[in-house]
Amino acid sequence: MNNDIQDQTKTSSVQVISRAANILRALRDHPKGLSLSQIAKEVGLARSTVQRVVMTLEQERFVTAASANGGFRLGPEIAMLAAAVHRDLREEIRPFLIQLSQQVNETVDLAVLDNGKMLFVDQIIAPHPLQATSQPGASFPLHCTANGKAILAALPITEVENLLPEQLQQFTDYTISCRDELLKELETVRKNGVAFAREEHIRGICAVGTVVMDRMGGLNAVSIPLPSTRFYGNEEKLADALFNTCQSIKRHFEISI
Repeated sequence: MNNDIQDQTKTSSVQVISRAANILRALRDHPKGLSLSQIAKEVGLARSTVQRVVMTLEQERFVTAASANGGFRLGPEIAMLAAAVHRDLREEIRPFLIQLSQQVNETVDLAVLDNGKMLFVDQIIAPHPLQATSQPGASFPLHCTANGKAILAALPITEVENLLPEQLQQFTDYTISCRDELLKELETVRKNGVAFAREEHIRGICAVGTVVMDRMGGLNAVSIPLPSTRFYGNEEKLADALFNTCQSIKRHFEISI
């Protein structure tokens, strides 16, 4: 009898963890937050059940109020855990980034998707007087950067549509501001595995980017930003070096699982 009670308690505990995980995933896909009813619909649970789980998650700072009108979004504790993962990932991938930077003699960036933008988490700076650099912790838009396009191309189309506004902000004369035109380009990125940004975010700066998946299933974008004067005519060389490096990173993650 005691064993039966223990088994039931264990099953109940696992079920609670599973429900909490599903709720956190639902909120991850909706950075602006969801109401309890919306969460219940997303995860297929009763609103009362969702409320109990969410209240516990809020006490532990895994979720927080999205606005004064109600609703919840991911909380600060999630950001702290994510930062720890990013630090570990950065240290594991860094040797590959250093090797790539030395190979092409250009700056190499590592970025992740964060709250609808690309968050830079590491950078290897090449020794050039004229460089394209961004401090780790800076964030850039998705639709006009090589790493942003690479991430978008790797996501399900429904998630891409949620992330992209109807009107894309124009940063330069080369920025793709038409959503349909960008979606068409993302099809090419999916096919080729590499994304390009040709002076679309900052005039005079170009980049090539692609995505590598870590062992946890997270998407990470590796990119090579550089002045346009060193980009045009070298696109394929840069793309090949970047793609081969990310294949090496992928094999590393597969071997170390």
